[in-house]
Order: sequence, then C-alpha cells, then structure tokens
Amino acid sequence: MSQPLIPVDIDTYAHTYEQLQQAIEGLTDDQLKWKAGDKHWSVTEVLTHLADHNLIVSFRIREILSGSEARLPAFNQDPWVAGQKANEGKASDALDIFRNLLQYNSLLFQRLTAEEWSKTGVNFKGETVTLSAIVLAFIAHVHVHLKQIDRIKQGEVSSQNSSCTI
Repeated sequence: MSQPLIPVDIDTYAHTYEQLQQAIEGLTDDQLKWKAGDKHWSVTEVLTHLADHNLIVSFRIREILSGSEARLPAFNQDPWVAGQKANEGKASDALDIFRNLLQYNSLLFQRLTAEEWSKTGVNFKGETVTLSAIVLAFIAHVHVHLKQIDRIKQGEVSSQNSSCTI
C-alpha cells in the first residue's frame, strides 16, 4: 500500500529551524539585541515573534483537525513582542521553543492523511483556508523574516561602520 501524497514537504517545514540558526550564527548578544530604532525589531524580537507565530499556527492546526467551527485566532504581533519584553530575553530561548514546536508538529504531520491535510477552517479575515495552506504560509512567513534578519544584520554592521572617531 502506497503512502498518500502529502501536500507539504515536512522536511522543508522542519528545516526552517536550521535556516534561522544559520542566519544568527556568530552573532553576539549585543548584535542579536541591536535595533535600528524604537519602531524596529531586533533579531531577538524577530525570533520571539516566530516562536509566537509557531505557537498560534500550532493552535490553528489543532482547531482545524478537531473540526471546530470557531474562527482561527489572530494575534497582534507588535504588542505581543513589546508586552513580553522580548528584547530582554535570549534569542536562543526563542529559537529553542520554535524548534520544539516544529518537532512536535512534524510528528503530527506524519500521521495525517491526505483528507486531513485538506480540512479547512475560517481565518480571522473570514477566508476559508486548508490546513496545508496554513503550513505552507508558515514556511513562507519564516522566509520573510529570514530576509528581515539579514536586513537587521546589515544595519547593525552599517551602524558600527558609521561611527566617527576623531
């Protein structure tokens, strides 16, 4: 009996942790906490946001699988990051939570049938979304933030090079 085609590459999903780990490799604690300004996030805050996002996506997945008709929850990312004083935390702690949720969800994903991957829920915008679309959007969301981390790192390097010593 052949395994049904899974619409999400679970390895690609799980690999987002390694991509984030590589993106921050070699950064000091000061570099991880550096911000271009008050309205900008540090790398630590980006990682905290991704851990939060993974938590919410994990809940959405379980709501869909349970057959719940409740709207899938949204979250207000900026107040969440600010409210938990994310930049006072450790980037490694946020990344550990992110990795653990990936591993836990990956185990679940391996048990799902093609029919379960097609189950739907209604997001906070009122749109019907499939479980597979939620997971694919999560992967894309991580890639957006990988680019953001690169921009933050470049800004941090630029800020170090712009100081004038006379």
